[in-house]
Amino acid sequence: MRLELRNIEKSFGEKRVLSGVSLTAEGGKAFGLLGRNGAGKTTSIRILMNVFPADSGEVLFDGAPIDYKRVRFGYLPEERGLYPKKKIIDQLVYFAELKGMSRSAAVKSVDYWLSRLGMAEYRGKRLDTLSKGNQQKIQLITALAHDPQIIILDEPFSGLDPVNAMLLKDVVKEEIAKGKIVLFSSHQMNYIEEFCDSIAILNGGGVALAGELHDIKRNYPRNRLVVRSESAEAIAARLGEACAPFEDGGLIVTLPSPEEKGRVMRELTENYDIDEIKVFEPSLNDIFVEYAGGGM
Repeated sequence: MRLELRNIEKSFGEKRVLSGVSLTAEGGKAFGLLGRNGAGKTTSIRILMNVFPADSGEVLFDGAPIDYKRVRFGYLPEERGLYPKKKIIDQLVYFAELKGMSRSAAVKSVDYWLSRLGMAEYRGKRLDTLSKGNQQKIQLITALAHDPQIIILDEPFSGLDPVNAMLLKDVVKEEIAKGKIVLFSSHQMNYIEEFCDSIAILNGGGVALAGELHDIKRNYPRNRLVVRSESAEAIAARLGEACAPFEDGGLIVTLPSPEEKGRVMRELTENYDIDEIKVFEPSLNDIFVEYAGGGM
């Protein structure tokens, strides 16, 4: 499967919100849609889901204009949208039926997901009796119960403790392994970096950077090494100004050119007890700050 936004333009009154946004996400991979507040992420998602139309441009699925009657979307919004006073089973089945499932199929699927997420004991409870993290898991079931082809997750880890975050990670990886398109929108760069093969960073309504995350990182100058060693002080004294402190007691060594890295790596490993030595690559957080136009 292949999902594309092609040259999307959108204005609200005099305000231009999206300017020629083009994105591509593929089945079996996770795609990260990033940007500061107001960059155009939410508008892009709403156009993608046909909440409202673009002024111009196309949404394509497998190379053809998307047929919203045939393509199933699952959406986990950042803000919860369920009914706090209603029984969990009743509203989960209701939402699954709205998305085209028969009642029997909806009940079966909802019960599967309640069990998968460790929530079966809350089947007949009201939503407002649950913790914030468990409410997030119930909201997730509304996005998955109808077996969508495209899953959009907006800040999915919000409110989850480490155990539930690990459970959600496993579920997302399972959906990706089924060949589905998974689109993340989040400010938690560690999760985007862990899951996403490709990213797009929006800034001012346009795409500031897009592509495979691995390729983006490799396009940065590769003339710095990260070194961790019990002999850090001796290494720093030997290399002088080329060496600077790095996080967690490591060192970062700046080389005259990328071609020098092999020689310097050999020199250090032959003369010192090295725990780790590798080419420095920027974190996704570093890349985001550079292209999103300022701090988080």
